Amino acid sequence: MKIAIVGGSGFVGTKLIHLLKEQAGVSILNLDKRQSNAFPNITILTDVLDKDSLVKHFKGVDVVVLLAAEHRDDVSPTSLYYEVNVKGMSNVLAAMETNQVKQIIFTSSVAVYGLNKPNPNESAPVAPFNHYGKSKLLAERELEQWFKQDADRSIYVIRPTVIFGEGNRGNVYNLLNQIASGRFMMIGKGNNAKSMSYVENIVAFIAYLIAEGKPGYEVFNYVDKPDLTTNDIVQHTSRIIGRPVPTMHIPYWFGILAGYGFDMLAFFSRRKLNISSVRVKKFCAVTQYDSSKMLASGFQPPYRMEEGLQRMLEKEFLIKS
Repeated sequence: MKIAIVGGSGFVGTKLIHLLKEQAGVSILNLDKRQSNAFPNITILTDVLDKDSLVKHFKGVDVVVLLAAEHRDDVSPTSLYYEVNVKGMSNVLAAMETNQVKQIIFTSSVAVYGLNKPNPNESAPVAPFNHYGKSKLLAERELEQWFKQDADRSIYVIRPTVIFGEGNRGNVYNLLNQIASGRFMMIGKGNNAKSMSYVENIVAFIAYLIAEGKPGYEVFNYVDKPDLTTNDIVQHTSRIIGRPVPTMHIPYWFGILAGYGFDMLAFFSRRKLNISSVRVKKFCAVTQYDSSKMLASGFQPPYRMEEGLQRMLEKEFLIKS
């Protein structure tokens, strides 16, 4: 089996390649605009916006895993979300069709549901609140239309929650770093549920779906249970690092006001800052999602949520177990 991973030089892609290379009878091609530090020998520098290059390199491919995306909160101009996430999908599908590749796994996002939704499952209404979520939803629509042209195609859409793990420098890392360093201050009450996904479990699920490869169109939320509140995350971190964590709370209204202040500072300074109104809203929002369908699929996550947090803390902050 030949697997093309589009966008495999990043955090999730690198973990996925490590896992797939352990499997017999699998060859892997990484197509990315950035060189892979871990796997330079199987990486071809290209871009999802270069359809001709995708057509060329999809020759002989059996499965495509599409990870490439614009996903940061502060991408500018916002048209990049749609160029990369939607036009990129269109180019990938055109290249697959030219080469008669029938199986694709696409990492979308729970951002398609919007914020503060009551534990949505895969059939819940979609109402993305930002350009990232809107562009991911439009990319899914491209996939739906492509499937309608040939029901023998195998399409799996994974909508993961925020992904964390060793080597990641995203929002969860920033939160754990603040907690571990003693600089953390809670915004709001902290009892909002936060569904999360451990990277080693996500890539194991992708590998599981590659092996399944059944014709059809399937959508899965991916969540590692149990859901933790922000207070739970603070308490787990405190227990793992073995020292108390400050419990000072800042009212939400003050936090969001400060976020708007940082928005203005970022605008006038033309700099990307770690604090913004969008990140305050996301931090305080309930981001809880149903994963019953994934759990009923037969897949068994190799790690529990608490194990994932402990592994990340031990690796990133040099904490002895």
